[in-house]
Amino acid sequence: MTKEPQVAPETQEVLEKYDKDSATRKFDRKSVVWIVTIVSILYSLFHVYMVFNPMPALQQRAVHVAVGLALVYMLYPVFKKQDRRKLPVYDWLLAALSLATAGYIIIEYQAIVVERGGIPNTLDIIMAILTVLLILEAARRVTGIILPILALVFLLYPFISHLDFMPNMMMTRPFDLGDIFGQLYLKTEGLYSTAIGASVNFIFLFILFGAFLQKSGMGQFFNDLAMALAGANKGGPAKVAVVSSGFMGSINGAAVANVVSTGAFTIPLMKKVGYNKNFAGAVEASASVGGQILPPIMGASAFIMAETTGINYGTIALAALIPAVLYYFAVIMQVHYRAGKRNLQGIPRADLPKVKAVMLERGHLLIPIVGLIVMLYMNFPIPRAAIYTLLLTVVIATLRKTTRMSVKEVFEALAVGAQQALSVMIACAVVGIIIGVVSLTSFGAVMTSAIASLGGGSLFLTLFFTMIASMVLGMGLPSIPAYIITATMAAPALAEFGIPILLAHMFVFYFGIFANVTPPVALAAFAGAGVSGGNPMTTGFQALKLSIAGFLIPFLFIYEPALLLVDTEGLMTNAREYPLAGFMDVAIVVATTLIGLLALSAALEGFFKTHINVVFRAILIITALLLIVPETYTDIIGVGVAILILAMNYVKWKRTEQVA
Repeated sequence: MTKEPQVAPETQEVLEKYDKDSATRKFDRKSVVWIVTIVSILYSLFHVYMVFNPMPALQQRAVHVAVGLALVYMLYPVFKKQDRRKLPVYDWLLAALSLATAGYIIIEYQAIVVERGGIPNTLDIIMAILTVLLILEAARRVTGIILPILALVFLLYPFISHLDFMPNMMMTRPFDLGDIFGQLYLKTEGLYSTAIGASVNFIFLFILFGAFLQKSGMGQFFNDLAMALAGANKGGPAKVAVVSSGFMGSINGAAVANVVSTGAFTIPLMKKVGYNKNFAGAVEASASVGGQILPPIMGASAFIMAETTGINYGTIALAALIPAVLYYFAVIMQVHYRAGKRNLQGIPRADLPKVKAVMLERGHLLIPIVGLIVMLYMNFPIPRAAIYTLLLTVVIATLRKTTRMSVKEVFEALAVGAQQALSVMIACAVVGIIIGVVSLTSFGAVMTSAIASLGGGSLFLTLFFTMIASMVLGMGLPSIPAYIITATMAAPALAEFGIPILLAHMFVFYFGIFANVTPPVALAAFAGAGVSGGNPMTTGFQALKLSIAGFLIPFLFIYEPALLLVDTEGLMTNAREYPLAGFMDVAIVVATTLIGLLALSAALEGFFKTHINVVFRAILIITALLLIVPETYTDIIGVGVAILILAMNYVKWKRTEQVA
């Protein structure tokens, strides 16, 4: 029994097509492999060491970026079709230049901070321009062209923002090279901003933790447990995909990679029991993307939100819990109704693992996750909690031969974790360019003003345009940089309506995430289609339908904050602490939302025990939307109509069964 499912060559091709950070070199010279592996291991150990012996923020972040850049230039070819077996001389040179960018800051640190007070000299500017160019090229290789182009557009802005052709609201004073590149390179409001701070202090450590979990066999455990729990149910393989991908997505935060790795196992099973290929790919995509809103880890996004907002991690994770459960409820109900409509059966129980056997074999791997949750709620420093959990994983894994990690596997996990973190590191560095420009020019205020103007004083319209802005900014980006950008650019618009910061950031976070299943740039859905053999756009629209709750729930918790388990009455927009909502407030909003999602799922699939006609489907959709409106009478009407129609369908089914 293997700890990690083996990736088939055709699956790897799909992964590299839709997840660019998977298209790395495979060296034919062992000496080069050893160099890259050793640098990767040292990169991981550096982050562990920094938890207990931190450097000044600017130096620490510069090293994090520089060594990461060096690894990118060693691992990623200039072009996708380039020979990946060799490491060209120019990439050795670029790797060395990358290391020099941090070396310069370490050597000149005292002069930069004390003597020059952050005011750049000529050499500072040269090094800053070099660093920006290295980051943009590395980002192009790892994430594709979208993020570098977005950064270049922002970088152009301070050069032209004082010119006469600019709109009045976007005009600024003139900025010279020193202003722009000094902001980006010598301060912690540019390349080395809070985005990179979060990457070095939180994201890297949790990606490393995920690598250790994967080495110990956690992915296999989630698959086996989901199979044991749901595999025999009607349409079982699709429910297995939802459960296992949700859990893995929460831990690794890599939606596309999760679609391909988990989907290689679940999608063929879904097709085997009768789900069509487009729907099978869409199920995997919607489940994998949703993992990033699922506590406790939320793909490390919970920690980024805590860092960005100053709100306690426990508050964020608790607030995210009910919306995430409701999202998965809606996905599973659509999967269930599709199975009922097409009479799709599950897998015979004789072919499935037993829950008891799975728990005895690998259940101990849950202990580190439970330990992490306990430490976080006891207010352990998050980086230390991550390290202690990582060590606990190694110790706990020794309890069974099938999960025990050898010394070689520990070093492999250190290397793999470092390499998996590169895509997020480089994306956060590019986002730092955007943050630096926004800080220098106050462009964020322009964006906020534009969204507020479009909203015309209407909360709903402002929410709608914020949703559109968040989805556009999030298209084609990894979830964490997508959240950081939307939090910087779009979330402040909601403060104009007195929306507390927790709700505002949750709102933009959701739409930045679900851009991954929103055509025309639905990368997670396209990856699902690649595995299933389906049509990418058809799979994208199927995934959009399955994920519909993810687009409705954010509006609901803005109007009904009790859904986040918080009481926002009388709170300031910048509140950092939130009292718990009353039990009855939570119970009512959860109950009405459940009924609304049940009705919506049945309407979208046209099935509840038996087929639902077109008229009743339309009424159920309107009913579900009524339950979002924060009024008692709309809730009563919505619940009443939904229960009536579903009850009528149940009676219709019962009569059919009796006749049969």
